[in-house]
Amino acid sequence: MKPVDRHLADILAVVRPLAPLEVEIEAALGAVLAEDVASPVPLPPFDNSAMDGYAVRAEDVAAAPVTLPVIGDVAAGDGGLNALGPGLVTRIMTGAPVPTGADAVVPVEWTDGGTARVRIDRPAPPGNAIRRAGEDVRAGDVVLREGVRIGPAQIGILAGVGRRRVLVRPRPRVVVLSTGAELSEPGTPLGAGRIWESNSFMLAAAVREAGAQGFRAGSVTDDPKEFMDTLDAQLVRADAVITSGGVSMGAYEPVKEALSPLGTVTFEKVAMQPGMPQGFGVVGPDRVPIFTLPGNPVSSFVSFVLFVKPALRAMQGLPAGPPATARAALTGPVRSPAGKRSYLRAVLTGESVAPVTGQGSHQLAALAGANALIVVPEDETSLPEGAEVEVIPL
Repeated sequence: MKPVDRHLADILAVVRPLAPLEVEIEAALGAVLAEDVASPVPLPPFDNSAMDGYAVRAEDVAAAPVTLPVIGDVAAGDGGLNALGPGLVTRIMTGAPVPTGADAVVPVEWTDGGTARVRIDRPAPPGNAIRRAGEDVRAGDVVLREGVRIGPAQIGILAGVGRRRVLVRPRPRVVVLSTGAELSEPGTPLGAGRIWESNSFMLAAAVREAGAQGFRAGSVTDDPKEFMDTLDAQLVRADAVITSGGVSMGAYEPVKEALSPLGTVTFEKVAMQPGMPQGFGVVGPDRVPIFTLPGNPVSSFVSFVLFVKPALRAMQGLPAGPPATARAALTGPVRSPAGKRSYLRAVLTGESVAPVTGQGSHQLAALAGANALIVVPEDETSLPEGAEVEVIPL
């Protein structure tokens, strides 16, 4: 059987980052930045007030309480030339430019709020409540580096430095397709011998959580021709395809039957449990990566975590490799088959990890109650309570 690490390495050797494209910043959420972004101006671009209050000369209020004349107002957005002489104050609003000659702002809470004359009850040191030009960003400073995933704060700074469009690696478009004659859509009556289809919902959600776009193509029966017709129709909108089911050793394996003759998809046994039957390759004229995962829900999910999620990171231009792990102590013993790396569903709490009841590859409820995978190496068949293990947080 093929080692887990080699299977991931083979996948990462094939997938490539998506070509960058320029988008409006409103459309950049979740994408990965494909350029360094520098500010053309300092931020703030001018000295401005951090509060509503009065612009003053600090020396004029050093002996507070004092009462001084108010010579005018400066509002946010004021583009006029405002100056302040000795012994005078100006009302000022948050964000407004600090008048020439003023070196402090007295918050309105320290005053009686006067409009012609104002009593100032507390002294304000030089620089008080003033946002200095360039104290956040200097002109020419890089505010975002290539490779960062764009969230709300990143969109905020893009707008803040005047960018309307930005170069990004787009979120990969991933089509998810399940196979099986026994599958029925949730919400429909359940006939004899049938189950409600869950894998495509789960995998499409996992795709979206990984920063890509997930599109359910529903499910098809065990007819290889139907599978290929559906796949061909979906390739026009796909940067990658995920299938579940139809890759094992028995009869009625439509994915393997349909794709094997192409010679571009390889089906292998990977030394892992759950998820031993795996397939990967490329399809269509654009050589779209396709991940053919096993049909049991837990096998499919674990395969996504180990193989698909790193590939989606690589397609977004992000560092890609095995899932991040932590160390924790087992709260109970575990067993594993010889020669396979096991991924046991578990609940991680602090530095302890407890295997859940129900480790079958079909037991989706047990997976839904887990928040981690215990990793048992290929050369271990059992580990006692208290043993320190590697854990993949979910």
